[in-house]
Amino acid sequence: MLVKAAPGLKVPREDKPRVYITDAKAVDVPESVYYRRCLAQGDLVPVVEAVGQSVEQSAKKAGAKPTTGGE
Repeated sequence: MLVKAAPGLKVPREDKPRVYITDAKAVDVPESVYYRRCLAQGDLVPVVEAVGQSVEQSAKKAGAKPTTGGE
């Protein structure tokens, strides 16, 4: 899932606690309990992708090729 830190915050990564997630760039993180808790507390905010990109990434994760047009 793509997330950013809430404005003005730095959130430590679960796997590298000395590396921080900031509000400057979206980061792809696993849906672990740690990150879901950060989302629930408001320390992290989800990033919504453009429609075309999310379809491609969903297809890549599923191991399929994205379809285009009337295929």
